Amino acid sequence: MTSTIRTTRFSILDRSRTIEGRPEADALRGTVALARRAEELGYHRFWVSEHHSVPGVAGSAPTVLAAAVASATSAIRVGTGGVMLPNHRPLVVAEQFGVLESLFPGRIDMGLGRSVGFTDGIRRALGTEKDATEDFSAQLAELLGYFTGSQTSHPQVHARPAEGLSVPAFVLATGAGAQVAAAAGLALVIGDLRGRKKMLEAIDAYRAGFRPSALWDRPYVVISGTVAVAGTREEAHRLLVPEARSLAHSRVHGVFPPLRSAEDAYSAADGMSARERGFYEDALRGHVHGTEGEVAEALGALIERSGADEVLVTTSSYDRAALLESYERLAGVAGLVGRG
Repeated sequence: MTSTIRTTRFSILDRSRTIEGRPEADALRGTVALARRAEELGYHRFWVSEHHSVPGVAGSAPTVLAAAVASATSAIRVGTGGVMLPNHRPLVVAEQFGVLESLFPGRIDMGLGRSVGFTDGIRRALGTEKDATEDFSAQLAELLGYFTGSQTSHPQVHARPAEGLSVPAFVLATGAGAQVAAAAGLALVIGDLRGRKKMLEAIDAYRAGFRPSALWDRPYVVISGTVAVAGTREEAHRLLVPEARSLAHSRVHGVFPPLRSAEDAYSAADGMSARERGFYEDALRGHVHGTEGEVAEALGALIERSGADEVLVTTSSYDRAALLESYERLAGVAGLVGRG
């Protein structure tokens, strides 16, 4: 199992989670600082996300934040996990990534998702609707066409400086995302470290339906999720608690709040309704966590079952020092430093 892990790429997606009582700018600066450390540790990519009008997430402008990350680093690949294409015009997205690739050649990834705003109000503010996800394939084709100069939606329009550039594109597998990625010949990012049958079936279908493209000549699978590593299994579990509490609160109250301490989350759990408690307990399930040995065994088995090419870790926690230590321990498990 260890040999499997040590030949697999590991990357980080940071969502710039906010901490209760601290300014949102701290979360953004924390993302940039984590990217610097991730590069030192040997992680392959560092991605940022897109969330709008969410109190618990400061990462609302991924291409802007990606530029800051790329400026603060020198070698690690930088990208988005992802830009939600239904929220934007493909021309604008192409231009943004064209600028990034021009400034940081050979280091930029274009991770693309098909989600829309969390609430009706956010969707209206973004100028989109729930059914905008149905146009994802067409939006994706238009976006990719701006890079090759082959888009037909607006024949007289050219994306500058994107046209002629090659930026690796990834599709986040929500809903029909796996089929879209296969048909377009793009890499697949699928978020489930439980190794459930549904995930494995989606990966198999993606590989079976993959059509080689100019960007990817073969299927490329990235499995994504939370990984927490600590000196004991209990300490690793403690890292998961703040995010689980925040997620449970959002499912019941419709607001995704900033992270609170593990102690606060444990106390809040005692007063939760049965419904919220159910969401909380479910949010704690299915993550890879434990000591180095336990995590190595779990990840090795998952990589072998899925045949994944890469693991994208998305862990968030209130305790930034403990979170950084977790990433350092994981880099040791995966043998990232000095791998080259």
